[in-house]
Amino acid sequence: MATLYIRDVSDEVAATLKERAAAEGKSLSAYVAAELARIAARPTNDQIIARLKARDRSSGPTSEEIVAAVQAGRR
Repeated sequence: MATLYIRDVSDEVAATLKERAAAEGKSLSAYVAAELARIAARPTNDQIIARLKARDRSSGPTSEEIVAAVQAGRR
């Protein structure tokens, strides 16, 4: 496991994190580690775009069908 040191955290942010950690019955370190793990598990925007571009869209609706459906929904 790596050890991270975070500097220049405002007093307000530190207090909020301590309150949230206490509310979950965790130490500040455990709470922040879990939040960092949650953030790291989310894909970046670039990764999402790459996934979307890689999808096979050959069986989906055409642009014209989408426009027609949107227009029909407005009536």
